[in-house]
Amino acid sequence: MPSIVSAVSRSKCHTFSKPNELTIRLVAGLGVEGDAHLGEKVQHLYAARKNPDAPNLRQVHLMHEELFDELRADGFNVQPGAIGENVTTRGLDLLALPTGARLRLGAKAVIEVTGLRNPCRQIDAFQQGLTVAVLGRDLEGRLIRKAGVMAIVIAGGDVTAGDLIAVELPAGKHRPLLPV
Repeated sequence: MPSIVSAVSRSKCHTFSKPNELTIRLVAGLGVEGDAHLGEKVQHLYAARKNPDAPNLRQVHLMHEELFDELRADGFNVQPGAIGENVTTRGLDLLALPTGARLRLGAKAVIEVTGLRNPCRQIDAFQQGLTVAVLGRDLEGRLIRKAGVMAIVIAGGDVTAGDLIAVELPAGKHRPLLPV
């Protein structure tokens, strides 16, 4: 099964959920046009209060639709955009990608994965118990964050549901994703 974009979302305000769109435009070095997280410097409200001059490593939030399937099986009501992602994917193990992996979304857009989304308390405000549901433990007891990955925009372009996703792994040693 090919890796595809299953939905795209954005919100001009700092809202938890983002409405689905037909198409979003990625802007090199900035993020999603018309989204509250657009910018060279950090736009995440909590992180911006700590260090407003930090680079924006969270320009695009991606989440795998397979997580929604898992969450729905556990009784949660989640759909694309509901947990704040800009790009919902299907057929791509986002959490297994290394830091620096590049994803071509559609014909022109290229993003580079910077790290994991660290689930915040807003997830439980959205649906009680959801924070625990998007966290897990591996066989060694290490925490697994399943709430998607963050990326920066390398090359701009329009992204639409149904677009294919091509993965380019970085050269060198696999660097696991860390929270950003």
